[in-house]
Amino acid sequence: MFLESAKKAGSIEVICGSMFSGKTEELIRRMKRAQFAKLKVAIYKPCIDVRYSEDEVVSHDAHSIPSTPISSPARMLEIASDVEVVGIDEAQFFDPGIVDVCRILADSGVRVIVAGLDMDYLGKPFGPMPDLIATAEYVTKVHAICVRCGNLAHHSHRLTADNALVMLGEKDTYEPVCRHCFLRLTGQKSE
Repeated sequence: MFLESAKKAGSIEVICGSMFSGKTEELIRRMKRAQFAKLKVAIYKPCIDVRYSEDEVVSHDAHSIPSTPISSPARMLEIASDVEVVGIDEAQFFDPGIVDVCRILADSGVRVIVAGLDMDYLGKPFGPMPDLIATAEYVTKVHAICVRCGNLAHHSHRLTADNALVMLGEKDTYEPVCRHCFLRLTGQKSE
């Protein structure tokens, strides 16, 4: 009897790291596994992210999964009904309300999987990501390889002089670098 009346517990999982570390690839992998398990899924991304597709989450390796572009995290609560797993890509671009939306979804029994940059190009915590990491039951930090020295990279070094905090880009705009190379490249450490 107890098992029949017990409600399935939701959770929040965060996948974070630098550019080119495989965050979106891991999100897609987990969402496709949920689909394979015949769970009802919904995938969201910020409507500003149109680098590869307007209505798909696409990894740098060209793997993709259909998604719904949204401008506000609150929109997820309006359109996600009877879902069992919610995937969110590029969470750093959403407003702080995404943290409460993820909590509401998880509290209602939904497995929430969030991917995003944990640091901006200046090496500072990015948007709502620190609060999402603190709220999550599970955190996976993935790393790229430093293009300068081959060590594990966890910084996204911007290659252009643009100072805008939000700037969508690819390999011509960003490169993954380790702490040592990041400090050297940004003039915070001498050789």
